[in-house]
Amino acid sequence: MKPAQLTQTISDSLEKLRKSEKKVAEFVLKDPFAVIRMRIVDLAQNASVSEPTVVRFCRAVGCHGFQDFKLALAQQLAFSPSFGQIAVTDADSTREYTHKVFDSTVDTLLKVRDSLVLEDVDSAVEAITEAKRVEFYGFGASAAVAFDAQHKFFRLQITSAAYSDPHLQNISATSLQPRDVVIAISQSGRSKALLDSMRLVKDVRGITIALAPTDSPVALTADISIKVDSPEDNQIYIPLTARIAHLAVIDVLAMGVAQRKGTKLDEHLKRLKAGLASLRTPVSKRKLYVSGAEQ
Repeated sequence: MKPAQLTQTISDSLEKLRKSEKKVAEFVLKDPFAVIRMRIVDLAQNASVSEPTVVRFCRAVGCHGFQDFKLALAQQLAFSPSFGQIAVTDADSTREYTHKVFDSTVDTLLKVRDSLVLEDVDSAVEAITEAKRVEFYGFGASAAVAFDAQHKFFRLQITSAAYSDPHLQNISATSLQPRDVVIAISQSGRSKALLDSMRLVKDVRGITIALAPTDSPVALTADISIKVDSPEDNQIYIPLTARIAHLAVIDVLAMGVAQRKGTKLDEHLKRLKAGLASLRTPVSKRKLYVSGAEQ
């Protein structure tokens, strides 16, 4: 088990643990920093269980014993200080689970940022900038990222489209020209339909860019792989932090493309902003609506 996965494993295992072991799990999730300074007798007393129960709990979450468990927990907290406070439990207050949702998102974003291979980002930006057409493929939550990306790159004067239907993805893939780009977005990196479409893109000598977990099939199939690793969703709480990380990476790529396009794009964006102004309610008018002064 990787150290950064320990509290996630505990959270995922809550429903499978015995009642007494669950008491230990909930105490650990509530205050992991205190636990790494405790003896086994201290944890047993604080969780109102016996010492053998603590040992059984440690083994249930993949550790050999209490000392092995404390070492894994300490390594995780050193690797990611906020992560130990993120796992949500049924006993959390509104304040606690609200903070944990935000902490989980921030934690994932920082990990993804620090793990990005900048040479891969640069290669992706170059391929997108030089492509005549850029298409975005994604299913489920990744489809929302694909459509958001299409909107961003469309504003950058790039001919683009987004597809969340496997049939349309295949039609799109076979219609591309050499050096056109497909950005395949996947939280699991294991979608068979997405892999099939990526292979069709390669058949027409298009370029595939993956936003997917490290060493996943989607990442390994792509010409350029931007690795986005995020913990799997658990059965208690579904933050979809991977989706937010994908959105941030899309923003990074868009910023890189905008930078390469230079001053001509600046003029276009100014004209675009002016053209959209007529569709928006003036600030002063909006204040009147909010105050109820105007019906």
